[in-house]
Amino acid sequence: MRPWDGIIGEEELRAYRAAGFGRPSGIGSRPGLLIIDVQYRTVGTEPRPFWEAIKEFPTSCGDVAWRAVRQIERLLAVFRERGWPVLYPYVAPKERFDVGRLAEKVPSIMTIPEKGYRFVAEIAPRDGDVLLPKKHPSAFFGTPLASYLIDLNIDTLFVTGCTTSGCVRASVVDAFAYNFKVVVPFDCVYDRSRTSHAVNLFDMSEKYADVVSLEEALGLLDRVPARRPGRAAE
Repeated sequence: MRPWDGIIGEEELRAYRAAGFGRPSGIGSRPGLLIIDVQYRTVGTEPRPFWEAIKEFPTSCGDVAWRAVRQIERLLAVFRERGWPVLYPYVAPKERFDVGRLAEKVPSIMTIPEKGYRFVAEIAPRDGDVLLPKKHPSAFFGTPLASYLIDLNIDTLFVTGCTTSGCVRASVVDAFAYNFKVVVPFDCVYDRSRTSHAVNLFDMSEKYADVVSLEEALGLLDRVPARRPGRAAE
């Protein structure tokens, strides 16, 4: 069952189909994995229901985040095993000079303690992974992400992390604009709003990405040759 089933009505589906949206793009032969903003500030230090989780970090998404972390673990293990690149766009700790439109809109982001910015241990970066501190929703805006992807010869991005309606969507749209193929495993992304999560996944699926289950994503990757040890992506 897709997250938007029962939320997007038949009339809306017909409207998208009439416009020609919704065709799958498939994947290329050189995948890369983006893990966006999976830090304790978005999941909490342990699984808790939402209203409990936000007592620790007001930006936490609660137990839905931890369910996604468990699925990202599985996807990450495949990328590790096959030698494919893993990249971590993340929010760096806020400094006094970071006050801007986002802090104006969401003042609580300026009060997150340092431990909230640490990567979740279960899917933390390793030596050789690419770390990309960012200040805005898109992983591309103001970062060298596109340059790294070109250097690594990546043609397909598997996008995971949070939030579905914010940083994930912004990054997916920009990846599409840069002409990358994009896959979003819907059980590997999360949001504090079930409705925003579902609606944004639907719209991305129709316009910008192939939005599939983790099992379907793993099936796509099974067709891609593993990277040869000691060689750059080809």
